[in-house]
Amino acid sequence: MGSIALFTRLVAASLGGQARYPASALMLTVGQFIGTGIEMIAVWALFHRFGDVQGWRIGEVALFYGLVNCMFAIADALGRGFDTLGTEFLRTGAFDRLLLRPRPLALQLMGHDVRISRLGRLLQGLAVIAFATVHAGIAWTPSSIAIALFALAGGVALFLGILVLQGTLSFWTVESLEIANMLTYGGVQAAQFPVAVYAQWFRRALTFVVPLACVAYYPVLAILGRDDPLGAPAWVGFVSPLAGFIFLAAAFGAWRLGLRRYASTGS
Repeated sequence: MGSIALFTRLVAASLGGQARYPASALMLTVGQFIGTGIEMIAVWALFHRFGDVQGWRIGEVALFYGLVNCMFAIADALGRGFDTLGTEFLRTGAFDRLLLRPRPLALQLMGHDVRISRLGRLLQGLAVIAFATVHAGIAWTPSSIAIALFALAGGVALFLGILVLQGTLSFWTVESLEIANMLTYGGVQAAQFPVAVYAQWFRRALTFVVPLACVAYYPVLAILGRDDPLGAPAWVGFVSPLAGFIFLAAAFGAWRLGLRRYASTGS
C-alpha cells in the first residue's frame, strides 16, 4: 500500500507541475490529438482511393487503429521515466537517488513524468473507435467489451515492456532511443493494420517476437466476429492478450540484469 500511495503522489506531483502551465499543457494535448489524427486521415485516404484492402474495410481497420493508439497512449504516459532513463538519470547521476529510496524502482520511474499531453492520443484513439463502431456496425456486447478491455490491458503491458527494454538498453549505451523507436512507434504503425496483409516473416515477428498481433489482431477479430484469414481458431482472441503480460515480465527480467550491471557515476 505504501508503494501505491507513493506512486499516486508522484503522479499527482507530475500532473500538478504541468497544470501550473495550463496553456502549454492544453496546446501539447491538442497537438497530440491533431498529430495522430492526421495519421488516421491518411488511412482514410488510402481506403477512399483504393477501396477495401484484401477484404478489410475502413471501419474494421479503424478499430485496429483506435485500440492500438489507446494502448500506446496509456503506456507512453506511464513509461516516460524509462524513456528518459539514459539522458535524465544515468548520465547525470540522478539514478543513484532513486536507488537509495526504499520503494520499488519501477514505480518511481513510472510516476516520474506522467504527461497530460498523452491524453490527446488517447482521446483520438477513442474517437476512432467510435468511428469504427458506426462504419463497421460493431455491436458492443458485454463479451466484446471484456475482450476489448483485456486487449487494452495486454497492449499497455506490451508497450510498457518495450519502454522498459529501452531503459534497460541505457545501462549499456545511453543513446538507445532510436533503436527502441523501431519497436514503439514502429510497432504502433504496424499494429494499426491487420497482420494478415503482411508478409509471412513479418507476421511471425509480430506474433512470436514482439507479440503485437496477440494484443491487437486476434482480439479485434473476436470483437468483429470475423474468421482469421490465416486459419487461427476463434478462441485465440480470447486468450492472446496474455502475451502482453508475459512480454512485460520478460522485460523486467532483462531490467534486473541491467541493474546488476549499473555502476554509479561517482558524482
